[in-house]
Amino acid sequence: MKELDLIKLKKIIENAKNLVFLTGAGVSTLSSIPDFRSPTSVRSVQIRYALPVETILSHTFFFAHPDTFYDYYFNFMVHKEAKANIVHQVLYKLSLDKNKKVSIITQNIDGLHESLIKENVYPLHGTIFSNHCIKCHSYYSLKDILKLKPLPRCPKCHSLIKPDVVLYEEPLDQNILDKALHSTLKADTMIILGTSLRVYPASGLINYFKGTNLVIINKEKTPFDHLANLVIQDDLKDVFNYLFDSLNL
Repeated sequence: MKELDLIKLKKIIENAKNLVFLTGAGVSTLSSIPDFRSPTSVRSVQIRYALPVETILSHTFFFAHPDTFYDYYFNFMVHKEAKANIVHQVLYKLSLDKNKKVSIITQNIDGLHESLIKENVYPLHGTIFSNHCIKCHSYYSLKDILKLKPLPRCPKCHSLIKPDVVLYEEPLDQNILDKALHSTLKADTMIILGTSLRVYPASGLINYFKGTNLVIINKEKTPFDHLANLVIQDDLKDVFNYLFDSLNL
């Protein structure tokens, strides 16, 4: 990790008035939530179900095989004991700065940003903490559906309860996507954290950024590195520990 890059990052954040952060699985893994696309996770799923993750997490599969879907979901997607980490904490502290507007667009469904920040958080892929009956549309919390394991059905009408997460074959919530686009268009600084930028439409948001500074912080290269003012290929934990201290948060 180059000290000059960290100093440049600190100055970019200090000078920014309207920041938008795009966060991916690399942020969640710091809270011990496995990346479901990692080789280890994929291998575990294939051994247990003999099916690709993309098949199990599809709209079609949910309705055709809800028992298998929920077995996978509860075992691999729900991590209710996970706690906000240093990245979540720094973004929360920045959101308290009255001289800045901070928006967070996240690909993560763990709800950890929302556990700290109550405004301007846009979960593109939904959240495990919200669930609805597919028939009567009654709302159920994560705590509610955990009590209804292994196959959550609505106590009111006995229909399936579906997590409010975006499955394969499903569109994103247009309202959330519109807010994410608006935040990106208005931002003077965009900072991308812990994502390979290979999943659309999240990666496509970069095309709407018209501001001054684009920063990408990820362990590996991304297809958009050449567009960034600053690229840091390092551990998010180390970068954000530095920011926490240097920004006096």
